[in-house]
Amino acid sequence: MRYKILIVLTLVSSLSKTQELYTFTEPASNMAAKSIGIRLNNYVMPETYTSKTNYHLIPEIMFGVSRKIMIHADAFLSNRNQGLTAEGGSVYLKYRFFSNDDVQKHFRMALYGRYSFNNSDIHQEEINLYGHNSGIQTGIIATQLLHKVSISSGLSFLKATNNGSGNKYPYGNNSAKAINYTFSIGKLMLPKEYKSYKQTNLNLMLEFLNQYNMGSGKYYIYAAPSLQLIFNSVARMDVGYRKELSSTMTRTAPDGLFIRLEYNFFNVY
Repeated sequence: MRYKILIVLTLVSSLSKTQELYTFTEPASNMAAKSIGIRLNNYVMPETYTSKTNYHLIPEIMFGVSRKIMIHADAFLSNRNQGLTAEGGSVYLKYRFFSNDDVQKHFRMALYGRYSFNNSDIHQEEINLYGHNSGIQTGIIATQLLHKVSISSGLSFLKATNNGSGNKYPYGNNSAKAINYTFSIGKLMLPKEYKSYKQTNLNLMLEFLNQYNMGSGKYYIYAAPSLQLIFNSVARMDVGYRKELSSTMTRTAPDGLFIRLEYNFFNVY
């Protein structure tokens, strides 16, 4: 009986924070401790100057090490070469160092880092460590939850390195560093009132994704609306679209559709 109560409490706690599960960014909150999550991330991005459509598949596994620490590991596959080819992967770690929790609201802050390795050709000035560039990223996130609305913002530093298989970073060392700034807002639309953790949740998100290159001074600004469904507090589907608002960077496929499928296993270890 005690074990069943713990499971229910874990699910209810997860359900109460579903509007924090952003599509394109991570919040300061972590997944439940002792849990494992699996994801399939899909990017579909038409190229600007050709009729080709780029497809990136990123399978991902997540570990809730503790209530303060979570780890992600993922692999990068794309069709930029002939067929769907494995190109690299990354490891992501997040540490939540501050929490001020109250009834139906909280404020949290976290530090994170990512290490990525990639063998694909470097074909754009944007530094993207989630499927395009090798390098490191480190940053800080702050998230405020107020009942059914969640607001989050992040600031990070990126350093690109040469990709493997002889793909040297072509824009020079001075342009290999960038600052990313993100702002996200999400609202729980359904259900209007919680009666069971089996209820399907509908969240709407709007995120702004920005990068400034410290060497060249070039930048981009994205708006990324998305819709998110949570099933039984364990499964999730996100559908979002990244739309360029302004940019001075050269990029082959700036806009595109994003679809994520996710499933979580609680109290695994």
